[in-house]
Amino acid sequence: MPYSVPEPKFFACTQSTVLGEKIAKAFGVELGNIIFSRYSDGEFQPSFEESIRGTRIFIIGSTHPGPENLMEMLLMIDGAKRASARHITAVMPYFGWARQDRKDKPRVPIAAKLVAKMLETAGATRIITMDLHADQIQGFFEKPVDHLFASTLFLPYLQNLGLENLTIASPDMGGSKRAYAYSKALDSDVVVCYKQRAKANVISHMELIGDVQGKNVVLVDDMVDTAGTLTKAADLMIERGAVSVRAIATHGLLSGNAYEKIEKSKLTELIITDSIPLEIKSDKVKVLSCADLFADVMHKVHNNNSISSKFLM
Repeated sequence: MPYSVPEPKFFACTQSTVLGEKIAKAFGVELGNIIFSRYSDGEFQPSFEESIRGTRIFIIGSTHPGPENLMEMLLMIDGAKRASARHITAVMPYFGWARQDRKDKPRVPIAAKLVAKMLETAGATRIITMDLHADQIQGFFEKPVDHLFASTLFLPYLQNLGLENLTIASPDMGGSKRAYAYSKALDSDVVVCYKQRAKANVISHMELIGDVQGKNVVLVDDMVDTAGTLTKAADLMIERGAVSVRAIATHGLLSGNAYEKIEKSKLTELIITDSIPLEIKSDKVKVLSCADLFADVMHKVHNNNSISSKFLM
């Protein structure tokens, strides 16, 4: 009898259960049964409570710090490998530790490369992720990486706003390429913020390159952590005559006093995806779900169809 490819199975790490359920529903299946046993000292063990032998499985989980989220993903991949899964795809909407993609000073690790090697050693045969902090992280892997872009979600949202005199802004020099890509798609102007940091997450000085007088500005970034950069940039642009300032950021880490900064800032709204669970509700924070995007790509991957239409920028 000819071999028939079994239907894929979906499993979610504990921190991404809600998103995993959304993705599975959009795909047309239910999440698989997995149990986490925990010891009193904090050690944990995942157990697949159904057969996955010979199947393609998708393990959904963002690996934002702390390290427990990454460890969950690694243990689930290893467990799936030892249970004879045929293909093991790590679906990581947010790829954690990606800011450490190079040595920016002596005697520091390149954590993004280390994470890539750990995922492959554990047994991942494919990676699906979204808006990596640096595109070149794909080169740290020897396995296929499908690097999706949240622009497929953000561009329709911005177009539906119908903003006049729209200007796209980058909150720093490193994000200027992303800002130019958005400006090309939206046929708008571009401005760039130049910032200097006293230390990590602390900005000592910021200047604006470009004119925002009378403009509706949209700041574009890949992630928002303490929100210091975005809120400082928004306040600066309002001072320079901008009519309104919005921000879009794929990954809403929102650590420390980020919510307080956002509420006090001149930002009209912050638009993020649900790649990371939102801990606190805020009237200024709008969440767009990436579930349909991932479900569509996972369906195409399983059926060996092209996903190039999802790479807008």
